[in-house]
Amino acid sequence: MSDNTQVVQQEEYHKLNLIERMGYGFGDFAQNLVFGTVGGFLALFLTTVNAIGTATAGFIFLFVRIVNVLWDPMVGTYVDKRSSRAGKYRPWLLRAGIPLVILGALLFAPIPGVRGSVPFIFITYLLLDLVYSVVNIPYGSLNASLTRNPESVDQITTTRMTLANVANLLVYTLFPMFVQMVAPKDRSLKDTGLFGLKLNMGTYTDPSADHAWFGVYAVYMVIGAIALFLCYKFTKERVVANAEQSAQVKVYDFFVEFKNNKPLIILGIFFMLAFTFMFFMNTVNGFFYQYTVDHSDWMGAVGLIASIPGIAFTVFWPKLKKTFGKKGFFQLFLGMFVVGEILTWIWSLDGMHDQLWLAYVSTFIKQWGLSSATGFMWALVPEVVSYGELKSGKRNAAIINAIMGLFFKIGFTLGGAVPLWFLAAYGFNGDAAHQTAHALSGINMTAIWIPAVLAIVSMIVMQLYPLSDKDVDNINKELDAKRAEMKQIEA
Repeated sequence: MSDNTQVVQQEEYHKLNLIERMGYGFGDFAQNLVFGTVGGFLALFLTTVNAIGTATAGFIFLFVRIVNVLWDPMVGTYVDKRSSRAGKYRPWLLRAGIPLVILGALLFAPIPGVRGSVPFIFITYLLLDLVYSVVNIPYGSLNASLTRNPESVDQITTTRMTLANVANLLVYTLFPMFVQMVAPKDRSLKDTGLFGLKLNMGTYTDPSADHAWFGVYAVYMVIGAIALFLCYKFTKERVVANAEQSAQVKVYDFFVEFKNNKPLIILGIFFMLAFTFMFFMNTVNGFFYQYTVDHSDWMGAVGLIASIPGIAFTVFWPKLKKTFGKKGFFQLFLGMFVVGEILTWIWSLDGMHDQLWLAYVSTFIKQWGLSSATGFMWALVPEVVSYGELKSGKRNAAIINAIMGLFFKIGFTLGGAVPLWFLAAYGFNGDAAHQTAHALSGINMTAIWIPAVLAIVSMIVMQLYPLSDKDVDNINKELDAKRAEMKQIEA
């Protein structure tokens, strides 16, 4: 091994310590607080508290995502072509992070005169989504820039997903419970379903709850801003394109990667499907608890139990990958998700709504499968970046993450807009305290059956992914030799 190769490996194969891994994971924590709450609850907030039509809300989500088709490639190219003393990707966590949390808060702000205003919601949501790309694309690129050490890459994924799922606990479990605790209408002592714990809770789907939504979300935004700063503070870029490579980056590279990077396309399709069925479920989850099983008071307790695997079991992901293989890992957990959805359907049947144990079991299994499959897929992105570098000679990390972000946004769009159109088609009425049987069928279709079918399709797509662990090792060896050669030329 030459001296130049040793230098490359010392720099790029750095083994990350726990502080560095947690530092990076705080970025996921922050983004899930900011954007996860929007993805999980904005639709419910708009169609009930803010009095915007269900179909109208769906079209807002759709149009904003269409804009991203043009926006994300430009963001990826802009970021890849530039750098600063603070790094190529890290500075954007602060530059765009602060506007992100402000715009997020504005979506839920009880501003006099704009309740039910479609233009206000449209413009604010559009700006939020555009700024989110300027945070998320550099953040995703930073993942591939911290190290190329395979063990550390897996450890980064487990650490970041642990913190992401802590944020998901705050979002999908505790956020609706906190809002109900502050909501003023119909307040009464209710059983939360958590070992007999009773809390004084109100109705959070009534317009009178607007200040409750904003107050809780504002606290989340402050926490999110602090987490973004910690991510900036405790990360360091080691694997980045040199000045010559950066200068050669073109918008056209976006399409070159589409053409030449087969693993990227297959992984991107998997991302799209995964985020579609995840947001299908998340978008309608509040509707399901509120109207199908009539237990919105259980959301906190059931979600708390269901969040355990995503927080406590992520440390087992690397070992499970070695045991079952990369593809077997995804088949196992996607299969668990489907089983969980079937059990959720049983819970939705008449006479089963008050079975708390079934709520616990179905959601626990479903979330274990979901958090593992959609969490560990991020570990595949750095190897796709390296594959693209080997093929093109350019380390277009931001462009590749823009492509992944585009697939994510398509999934987020379908998962956010289509369920609302389904609900509108099935006759959902946001002003009614109770829904018709037909409307309840629409909620079940979007919360249970469509996500289950898409999860099965995702299992088939993952079987087509071409990069094995051995392939990734060979790619890294070839890149080591090329980078060492470049250093020798520069010397």
